[in-house]
Amino acid sequence: MPSTRRLAAILAADVAGYSRLMGADEEGTHERLKAHLGQLVEPKIKEHRGRTVKNTGDGFLSEFASVVDAVRCAVEIQRGMTERERDIPDERHIAFRIGINLGDVIIEEHDIFGDRVNVAARLEALAEPGGICVSGVVHDQVRDKLDFAFEDEGEQWVKNIARPVHVWRIRPSAALTVPAPALLLPDKPSIAVLPFTNMSSDPEQEFLADGIAEDIITALSRYTSLFVIARNSSFTYKGRTVDVKDMGRGLGVRYVLEGSLRKAGSRIRVTAQLVEAETGKHLWAERYDRNLTDIFAVQDEIADKVTIAVFPAIANAERQHAMRKPPGNLGAWAAYQRGLWHMSSFSAKDNATAQRCFEQAIDLDPHFAGGYWGLAWARLHAAAGLQTRDLTEAQNSSEALARKAVTLGGADPEARSCVAFALLMRGDHEGALTEADKAIALSPNLAVAHGERGAALIFSGRPREGVAAVHHCVRLDPYDPLLRVRLLHITTSLYFSGEYTAAVEAAKQVIRAFPNFPPPYRWLTAALGQLGRIEDAREALNKAIAVAPASFDIYIRKRVPWMRPEDHVHMLEGMRKAGLEC
Repeated sequence: MPSTRRLAAILAADVAGYSRLMGADEEGTHERLKAHLGQLVEPKIKEHRGRTVKNTGDGFLSEFASVVDAVRCAVEIQRGMTERERDIPDERHIAFRIGINLGDVIIEEHDIFGDRVNVAARLEALAEPGGICVSGVVHDQVRDKLDFAFEDEGEQWVKNIARPVHVWRIRPSAALTVPAPALLLPDKPSIAVLPFTNMSSDPEQEFLADGIAEDIITALSRYTSLFVIARNSSFTYKGRTVDVKDMGRGLGVRYVLEGSLRKAGSRIRVTAQLVEAETGKHLWAERYDRNLTDIFAVQDEIADKVTIAVFPAIANAERQHAMRKPPGNLGAWAAYQRGLWHMSSFSAKDNATAQRCFEQAIDLDPHFAGGYWGLAWARLHAAAGLQTRDLTEAQNSSEALARKAVTLGGADPEARSCVAFALLMRGDHEGALTEADKAIALSPNLAVAHGERGAALIFSGRPREGVAAVHHCVRLDPYDPLLRVRLLHITTSLYFSGEYTAAVEAAKQVIRAFPNFPPPYRWLTAALGQLGRIEDAREALNKAIAVAPASFDIYIRKRVPWMRPEDHVHMLEGMRKAGLEC
């Protein structure tokens, strides 16, 4: 057939959530879709005097001489799909989204082209699963000829179309629309990043808005502890006004990140907010104002800042969510999160509870790496900070647990970070640094990896490099369950660098935030001693001994493996100036 032009009604359809369905059951989804196309779709298209132009893998494109025939065909296909999928579980439901437009197109034997075809595809993307969206011209042609209800969605900007499109939704009956299935949530936190809305009158900014969202999806996908919805699925909501709870159900996610972009002159304003889909609760929001001098630099900077803020906000929300669950109703992920929550409290009781939670996570899912490295971390802190376990035994068992986590998930940067911690506790600074660098290579914005890298540098005689890494860790995750340890390491690095006044202030900051945490009292004592503030130093020394006598003994009168002999002598020098006799 040679190329020719003619007026045609264009019907575009695809399967909602096709990638997710194929990921869950590739062969079954393919066979059922092929049956739907052969037994329902193609006969209906022929019955209404249409032509299937092409199948698109997860959908089809058809053209009709009559727009009335096209709409009738779409409605009957959707009704047929509802009946055919009636007994299929929600998480396996196949549902088409259909868009219909009318206009002049270029016709070839195996394809059709033109702006009107592109609009039909954009209308399809706006439709809900089991739904139909039509353009204003289609609505005007059929509204008095067909007994269907239409809902006016107003004019909407759609990608790569120069003018807004007037969108109408068809509501032929309650049986037509297939509600988005309530998918089972993954065991780990799940998030969908929606396309950012271009609020400016400049359609060129559409590319910047899309680019920011795409970069955020890519960056979040590097966190192995997150389940991130692919761009193709989350971008189906582009230009649609959808309740966030329905969106969470349709995509099977707990969190939704949405945002907008507005341009005024040479400046842009980007806003972003993180929402818990189930409750609609806002967990985090921020606004970014930038000069639009280098569009790609601005895109990279904003995407990076949003990603850095979102991950710790999700981690904190997950811990709170796990704590609200009854103990007997915990899955492996929830048990692990509850363990992290108890780890954030420096007490023997909470640490013991944390260890039980991580052990429960391992029992529930022996292949979940988080349970192993969580237990390793808890045991090391029990020995190093609380003296409730033997240090040598904890080092041996924790390194074995951490390496088990790496075996289960070699690409898991958190497991690598735990190995780094275990090696540091042995005094293997170079080994710890190597593992931390591997973790950062896997996930550049993983806070815990930067924290372990900083600690390895500080205790290997490179405190100024180390403190920069620890500061970066705290910026990446201000909710870190081990924040007290990060702040302690900043204090330690300042002392090792001879910055005693700054070390005093840093130690006081840790003590104000974590008064039951013993180590900062020791560094406060040593720093005050070095400054010659003897009266204050003696008061700090008395508190250091009173808060944790056993801890004081293992750190001061003995030397822990991760501290170099010369650093231990340096610390004792300040302690002796404060009046310590040892």
